[in-house]
Amino acid sequence: MMRISTNWLNDYVDISGENLHDLAEKITNAGVNVETVEEYNTPNLVVGQILKIEDHPDSDHLHVCQVDVGDAVLQIICGAKNLEKDMKVIVSKVGCVLPGDRLIKQSVMRGVESNGMLCALSELGLEEDNEENYAKGIHKLPSDALIGSNPYHYLGLDDIIYNLDLNPNREADCTNHIGFAFEAASVLGKKVEYPKTTCKCIDRDISSELELEVNTDNCSMYNARKVQNVVIKESPDFIKERLTNCGMRSINNVVDISNYIMLEYGQPLHFFDADKLGNKISVRMAKDGEVMTTLDHIERNLTQEDIVITDGEKPVCIAGVMGGLNSGIDDDTKNVVIEAAIFDPLKIRYTSKRLDLKSEASRRYEHGLNYEYTLMALDRACYLLHEYADAEVLSGTLSHDTIDKSLKIAKVTLNKINTLLGLQMTLKDAKEALDKLQFPYEVKNEEFTVTIPNRRNDVAMREDLVEEIGRIYGFDHIIGKLPKLDGKRGIYTGNIGLRKSISKRLRNLGLNETRTYTLISPEMDKKFTYGRKDSIVLLKPMSLDKSILRQTLIPSLLNVYEYNISRNRKDINIYEIANTYSNVDNEETKLAILMSGEYMTNEWQGLRVRADFYILKGIVENLLTYLGYQGRYSFSEAESVPDMHPGATAIINIDNRPIGYMGRVHPSISKKEIYVLEVSFTALAEKKTRPFKFKALNRYPNVIKDVAFVMPIRMNSQVVEKEIKKSAGKLLKQIDVFDLYVGENIKDEEKSIAYSLTFEDDSRTLTAEEVNDLFNKIIDEVCSKLDLSIRK
Repeated sequence: MMRISTNWLNDYVDISGENLHDLAEKITNAGVNVETVEEYNTPNLVVGQILKIEDHPDSDHLHVCQVDVGDAVLQIICGAKNLEKDMKVIVSKVGCVLPGDRLIKQSVMRGVESNGMLCALSELGLEEDNEENYAKGIHKLPSDALIGSNPYHYLGLDDIIYNLDLNPNREADCTNHIGFAFEAASVLGKKVEYPKTTCKCIDRDISSELELEVNTDNCSMYNARKVQNVVIKESPDFIKERLTNCGMRSINNVVDISNYIMLEYGQPLHFFDADKLGNKISVRMAKDGEVMTTLDHIERNLTQEDIVITDGEKPVCIAGVMGGLNSGIDDDTKNVVIEAAIFDPLKIRYTSKRLDLKSEASRRYEHGLNYEYTLMALDRACYLLHEYADAEVLSGTLSHDTIDKSLKIAKVTLNKINTLLGLQMTLKDAKEALDKLQFPYEVKNEEFTVTIPNRRNDVAMREDLVEEIGRIYGFDHIIGKLPKLDGKRGIYTGNIGLRKSISKRLRNLGLNETRTYTLISPEMDKKFTYGRKDSIVLLKPMSLDKSILRQTLIPSLLNVYEYNISRNRKDINIYEIANTYSNVDNEETKLAILMSGEYMTNEWQGLRVRADFYILKGIVENLLTYLGYQGRYSFSEAESVPDMHPGATAIINIDNRPIGYMGRVHPSISKKEIYVLEVSFTALAEKKTRPFKFKALNRYPNVIKDVAFVMPIRMNSQVVEKEIKKSAGKLLKQIDVFDLYVGENIKDEEKSIAYSLTFEDDSRTLTAEEVNDLFNKIIDEVCSKLDLSIRK
């Protein structure tokens, strides 16, 4: 969060007559978000004057004070040692809430009533709460402070602060007061004035005392100036107040001026003690293993990715991050070398992140700097040091500069501006917007040729320029219109459409979708290895139970089953569609289903249908028919599928090619009846289907005949169905199996399967005689060709 002092802002653009809350709203509407407007005004905190001081009758250090607060004289007990009669003080009246939610209440201290508190700055959160500041005692206000008024006025804090929540593209120009002044000026239609930067120099040039050498392309600009005979002292009040209002602590005049200029121009500066630095500055990349102690007294290990400033031999500063202890400013400093440079933003970011040294300076380096401000900030530092540190400024500047200073030119027509923004701006409107932005331009035949100022490095192309014009003109001028487009129904297509169709159908059939982890354990990887290829094991798994990329979904569904069973959920019907991985470059999407317990219940009618092989097979047939594969799918006996019951497992085929399998889980895996299915969604998607065609219901009645064949117990029903179709011809429209019988009157090695045959003709009504003849023909041919008999 960037803090902008409006008192400070007024130095560069005249806002003295503006409603600052309204101005904040205008700036926010123009695209720079003023998150909050902060004022120093605490209810029940007032200026008071001590009228009388007496010792507490039951204490050797407390005092009973009579304090005039304007509307009353309050008795307040205080233990500070610096109390004086007629002293102007800060008074927290009863009901005042101080920082830390400290509520001031009426109290009795050793038998004497107290109605408030006399405040030190630390109790207002304006100084650190330490022993040194505690020893100062109560803060003394100027003798002309008005009793009963707001004490913040006399602390230099009668300021309104804008807290900015900046988008990344505005970090470069709005993290300083001059940059933000251009933003305020653009919405007010005013001009920005730069601060004074020139001062008288002594007749001695820096080049006679200092040498500059830059040996890295990661420093595109380096400038240095020198001042001598500085006097380290307290900063003037206006600098201290402005730094405090922007969230920085005042240290001394020299250090404060460095921070002041960074908040003013956005250009971080670094001050070296010239006597510690020597007579040479060398900028280079650090060496791996090179060590340096920074100003925070921590020893830092450097790498060849870090930019350093050296005295020709050893590092004296980590560029853009923090200075070295061996060249820092202290109370004995007399001569100062001022650095104003531009370094590679990525290098600064990586270094500050690696060393965990994020700072206001590194933040600004990371977002890029304006080289024009770099030079201005250097001169401004010399001016302020001359004015407030009694410095003598040497003439000349050491400079290294490889920056491309070619102008940034963007061209755009008025028509293009209106087309992109959806506005109806006139030529005059566009000119006014550019004038407010203070972007130099020329216009010819409604085409603008605009020079982008270096202070706005976020404006890099024509579209950026159009956005700038639009936001200053006002996006509220955009009139909402319904789009003039032909309506088109949105649908899912391709594999996504197929996936959605499958998922919707399975939910309609009563199954619940689940999502499980792609990573599985080695134990899960050993199960259900049908069609298995080499496992893909992670090099550095987070845990052993998530160390292998799965090739099948069934073990994951079994985990879901066990999770639900342990929570007393006995009826589980779930499915999952997810990717599996057989090698690094091969992904295969699969569909898996698990069913166990009751598939359907109706307590009122006492209906209970348990999930079994045929329920699962019916769901598969329903799904494949729904997807358009009717007549193309079939089931064949599975010879050997690992971890599946050998007598209750089938291979699923489409166009006589296997796409998966289904059946009961082997009892060695689970004693309970669990039925699973897994098919390759990828293979299914490759099987093209024709669009469904409408067919009207037949106007003529059909005829249904039932027949039961006795056959060997190992014979597949599909063999019989295929022979029935061959014998029946076109009049047979449907075959349904409705009964399977083994037991009395059937040999042990045989079974009886009953079929319902539906006969129908689209053009006429069938006669009983021709149906009976065809029915008898079917029986004769099936019995003779397959050696079967009819069950009586």
